[in-house]
Amino acid sequence: MDLVIKKKLFVVTGSSSGLGAAIAKLLLAEGATVLLNARSEDKLKLLQADFSENAEVLVGDITSDATISELIRKIGDRQLSGILVNAGGPPASSFIATEMQEWDQAYHTVLRWKVKLTKAILPLMQNNKYGRIVYIESASVKQPIENLVLSNSLRLAVVGFVKTLSQEVAREGITLNVVAPGYHNTSRLQGLIQKKSELTGLSVDQVKEAFMNQTLVGDLGEAEDLATLAVWLLSPHSKYVTGQTITIDGGLVSNTL
Repeated sequence: MDLVIKKKLFVVTGSSSGLGAAIAKLLLAEGATVLLNARSEDKLKLLQADFSENAEVLVGDITSDATISELIRKIGDRQLSGILVNAGGPPASSFIATEMQEWDQAYHTVLRWKVKLTKAILPLMQNNKYGRIVYIESASVKQPIENLVLSNSLRLAVVGFVKTLSQEVAREGITLNVVAPGYHNTSRLQGLIQKKSELTGLSVDQVKEAFMNQTLVGDLGEAEDLATLAVWLLSPHSKYVTGQTITIDGGLVSNTL
């Protein structure tokens, strides 16, 4: 299938590893121009080296106002076709173990910067009467995940503002959707497995197997499994899909919402 994205400009935040890197690579492989953003310059440069003609790099913490401003400057007057909004989540914790300062920080790391970035990007898309925005969140927005109370709570707020905004701009050729991954084999999940191993006294392998057994397919997902859907959502083919939260979880979520 021709995704009709060759030479078109996309932004991928959190693109140095995991889900973001997989999506960036697929966009680049399809001939898109991709502005790669993450904090790790070395990893971004390695990715750029593989696709030197089409990859641009912006090193910086996308949760900061300064990096968002620099991103808008680098886009300039070019037409932006789509953006993947993606970054790491807050630390694992139970509700009882959290302190109020952790909730304040989670607001900044999960919600605030996405609102700020969306407000900065949206006028560019409105000027062109076209745009695709995809947010990477978590399957926890449909079914809470144990020991992730900060993520479980704040990511629901992201879904709320994305759904609301999708209704406001639907007639302007702009779509917004949330991809909600389950247990994918990324460094983020490895950190959660390590954390649970320390809390429970189980081995890392035992905890990993327990995660796998929570899914209907009995396995972890790979980043590439999710990337194919995310890139399609960033393409013109997804024009009739907006305001949706799509779970990619191997059957982890048991409810029907």
